[in-house]
Formats: sequence, C-alpha cells, structure tokens
Amino acid sequence: MEVAVFDTYVKKKDGGYMHFDIIVTKETGFEQVREFGNAYLLSKSSTGLFISQKDCRFCHVTDIIPRWEEQIRRQGYYIHELEGCH
Repeated sequence: MEVAVFDTYVKKKDGGYMHFDIIVTKETGFEQVREFGNAYLLSKSSTGLFISQKDCRFCHVTDIIPRWEEQIRRQGYYIHELEGCH
C-alpha cells in the first residue's frame, strides 16, 4: 500500500517551529490532512496553534512501513515527528 506524506511546519509561540510529517492514505483530501494535523497539535497541548495551507504541503508518495500501518488503519493518519515536537 502506498501513502501520501505531507511535510508540515508550524510556528510555535516561542518563535521556534514544530516540524512533522502527516502520513495518510493517498485518497485522503487536504482538508482532512489539516484536521489530522490540528488534532495532533491539540494532543501536544499546543492550544492556539493551527495548521494553515502554507504550513502543510504534499511532499511525496511512498510505500507504507509497518510502524505506520496500524495507526493509519485505526485513526486515518500517522504523525512522524521530526523537529521541535517534544
């Protein structure tokens, strides 16, 4: 199965950035991708932070890896944290 990867940068209130990928099925629409990203931000207690269109861009399609598959099947997306997420 192939998945779509959306590269996402969100500016934090302290001036830094959260950089993460939102990984979804290829059929997932962009508005749903943003909703998934905003749900992730809320789970990180990042109240007041939201993903705008300029914060999130389609990056590429790739084969799914087992680590992502369970979560994508369960909730529709996987977040791959890269920088500033902890």
